[in-house]
This record gives sequence, C-alpha cells and structure tokens, in this order.
Amino acid sequence: MQSKTLSRILGQTELTKDLVMLLVIGGLYALSIALSNTFVNVYLWKQSGKFMDLALYNLAAVTCQPLAFLVAGRLSKKIDRVYVLRIGVAILSLFYFSVLFVGGGSLPKILLLGALIGMGLGFYWLAFNVLTFEVTEPETRDFFNGFLGLLTSFAGMIGPIAAGAIITGLQKSIGYTVIFSVSLTIFLAAVFLSMMLKKRHAKGRFQIKPIIKEKQNNPAWNRILHAHFFQGLREGTFVFVIVVWVYTVTQSELALGTYGLITSATQLIVYYAAGRLIKTKLRKKAILLGGLILYVAIFLIVTHLTYPKLILYGILISIAYPMLLVPYISLTYDVIGKAWKAAEMRVEYMVVRELFLNAGRVISVLLFIFSISFFQESTAIPVLLLLLGAGHAVIYWCVRPIHFNVNTEVSKASVDSQTNEKGETGGSNA
Repeated sequence: MQSKTLSRILGQTELTKDLVMLLVIGGLYALSIALSNTFVNVYLWKQSGKFMDLALYNLAAVTCQPLAFLVAGRLSKKIDRVYVLRIGVAILSLFYFSVLFVGGGSLPKILLLGALIGMGLGFYWLAFNVLTFEVTEPETRDFFNGFLGLLTSFAGMIGPIAAGAIITGLQKSIGYTVIFSVSLTIFLAAVFLSMMLKKRHAKGRFQIKPIIKEKQNNPAWNRILHAHFFQGLREGTFVFVIVVWVYTVTQSELALGTYGLITSATQLIVYYAAGRLIKTKLRKKAILLGGLILYVAIFLIVTHLTYPKLILYGILISIAYPMLLVPYISLTYDVIGKAWKAAEMRVEYMVVRELFLNAGRVISVLLFIFSISFFQESTAIPVLLLLLGAGHAVIYWCVRPIHFNVNTEVSKASVDSQTNEKGETGGSNA
C-alpha cells in the first residue's frame, strides 16, 4: 500500500513491483547516459575538431540501432525479454570500456564506437519498450512516461554538471576516464537489478512483414509510423550539433554541464506537470504546442550564436519536449495496443516503429554529411537545422486524425475520412 506522502506525489496510480523496478532501471540508464553520452561527442570532437567525424560516429550508431532492433526482436520471441535487456546493457558497458581503452581518432575506431552504442541502444530499447508495454496499462502509461521523464530529467541535472566539474577539476584525460568508468559501473548495477524483474516468456514466431503491411489496413498505425519518421529527422542531427556548439562557444566542459543542469531542471518540473495534467483529451493539443515551441526555438541559435542564447534555447526545448513526448508516447502505445494481434505481436510493432524512427535519423545524418561536404559549415548547418528541425512540428499533423471507436470490444484506431479526402498522408521517424 502506498504511503500518504507517496500518494500525494503519484496521485491514485497503482504501482506494481515490475513497474517500479523498470522505472529504477530506466533511471539508472538515464544517469549513466547523462554522465557520459554528452561528453562522448565532445571527447571525439576534441580529437579531430571535425563535424564529419561526429557525423560518421552517429551515422554508424543510427544504422546499427535498427539492425539491433531486428535481432533483439527475433531473440525476444525465443528467450525471456529480460535477457534481451541485459544483453543491451552489457553491450553499452562494452561501449564505455572501448571508449576508455580504445578511444577515437581514426575512422575504424569511430565507426566501431558508433556501432557498439547503436547495437547496445537497440537491444536495450527494444526490451525496455516491450517491457513498458507489458507492465503498464492505458490508465498508467501517462504516469509511467511522465515519471520516467522525471527520473531522466533528474539524472540530466546531476549527471552533466558532475561530469563537467570532474573533467574541469582533474586533468582532462583523467576526468574523462573517471566519468566513463562510473557509467560502466552504473550499467553493471542495472544488469544486477534486472534479475529482479518477473520472467516473461516468449511466445510465437517473429514475423515483421505482416506488421509492415498492416500500415495498409490500419490508418492510425500508418500515421504513427510517419510521425516517428519525422521525429527521427530532427533527432539524428540535433543530438550532436547542439552539444558541440555549446562546447565550441564556451570551450568549457563545466559550461556544458551547466547547460545540462539548467535544461534538465526545467524538464524535471515540466515532466512532473505533464504526467499529472495532460489527460487523454488534451494529448493532441499538447503535441501541437510542444512541436511548435521546438521549431520556433531553433531561430534563436541559427544566427549570432552565444551561450546565453543557447541557454534560452535549452530552456524552451526543455519545456516543449515533455509536452510533446508524454502524450505522444502514450498515444503510440494505445494505437499499438488496439492494433491487429497486438498482444501476440507487440515485439514486431516495437521493431517496426524503431525502423521508421531510425530511418528518419539515418536520412538526417546523411543530409548533414552531404551539406558539410559541399557547402561551408557556417552556412549549411543553420539552414539544415531549420529544415530538419520541423520534424517534431509535423508530428501533430500525422497524429491529429487518429481517434478510437471505444464502443467495440476491441477498439480499432481509425482516421477521420475528411482528412483522407484532403490528401493529407502525414508524411511518409523526433
């Protein structure tokens, strides 16, 4: 039974042991990533000073991630999903071990590191997403996503500032060694905690083609996939460009950590509010407002880049992301939950979703590589950010026509016919 204090924080949400444990594992993952992932890009950047190296590292990651999802998806239909989660965490541990003892510098090393983190993220998120689907219900998903965002934001507050202080206070190479070692230790702790999750035995065969073809029969599923493609268009490039810009403007890891502290503190508050206040009927309005704020914020940083402008940009997107992601993720799970053979083929639905998301990321990074190869970086990157940055704003137009017929025993997600007549396809994966 929940204590009175916990009840005031969580509301009337009923918690299960697996739900709590999955939140703890997600929080540890977030802390490890917050400590090190930002500084991996800076670490690689400092070795060459070239955006191209970072682009190739991230290209290897977003290319290997969907491949890992396919392999992990097939494995999760043969073995316990928790084992797949452990494999993902183990590969991420190997990634940080490789950063410590192999480092970057040459193209093969950069591609190796990118491939490792891509594979690790693929295994981890396939298992985590499937487990999320299994341990939550429609009435607890907004809370779970909101509280996980809360944990992620809290980790984002203490991780970067602590890492920045350590790197600045110690000799730079020693500082990086320390934070990568701590991340490795945290991932090992997550492996241990995963042993406490209830075993969830696999059933059925892995069949991905029927779920891809289901786009033709289920307009809501089709639109969710389009939304994830456009989501990926922004994420693929923004994930590393903004971090490097903050560092190049300040030349300080501590300033980068401060940026993370401020933006994550903002997210901490907004994620809590989003998880409590954004109910089902407000989901699409929140997605629209969050997407528009994310796009408008870009105009702050495409000309005359300064640290205060980057901080303001960070605050704005930290307000917008929870507004968009909490209802958007919940809507995605609801569409999958009401789709054809959802219980039997939830793994395949997760894999296909990630294929579209990472397709957007791959195209984003390829466009970035093309742009800086043929045009000056100072001109090409701002223009490209304005183009790719629209991805999250497009999400609303993809999901707006989705509604559910709740009067049937198994609800079928459908699309407003008037919208289809207007020829709005929602794009073709932020």
